[in-house]
Amino acid sequence: MAPHTTATRVFCRTLPTPDGPFTILGDDTAVLASGWTSDPGFLTARMRGATGLALDHAAPVPTYFHEAMRAVDEYYGGDRQVVHQVPVRVESGPFHAQVRQVLHEIPYGRTVTYSQLAAAAGAPRAVRAAASACASNSTALFVPCHRVIRSDGSLGGFLYGIPLKERLLERERRATSEGPSRA
Repeated sequence: MAPHTTATRVFCRTLPTPDGPFTILGDDTAVLASGWTSDPGFLTARMRGATGLALDHAAPVPTYFHEAMRAVDEYYGGDRQVVHQVPVRVESGPFHAQVRQVLHEIPYGRTVTYSQLAAAAGAPRAVRAAASACASNSTALFVPCHRVIRSDGSLGGFLYGIPLKERLLERERRATSEGPSRA
């Protein structure tokens, strides 16, 4: 995929969540970046190949973008699947793309270790590369890198802070123990 250019219009919306502001950036077809921040510049800085994006805070957004915003609200309401249905597009190499696919397959309320993630992505010895793929994830929540922990059971890192990672995992565990998905 070609790098974004100055001609790329990117929609930008920030939503309130129980964990603070959550910003979504997307083009006409997919989410390009998302995370717990009110600063879209923080997200564009994490996007590979992003140069001079024209952020549009007011234009009507495409249908999928409305669905992405609704997915964030529904995630916080306990829906187990909705964030996985949001289209995302991230520029990366093949291994990082494979890791993102595996991340989508981690069941809501469950965790895997970085070692398990690397093995599931087809490269059991590439634990550091799997961790790097998580660390460079620019589409937080829609690609649930927060569900990956260290082999010793500790949480490891998370761009938005360990306390938020703990809250996300606890929220998912609670919703899982309370009954079937509302999806």
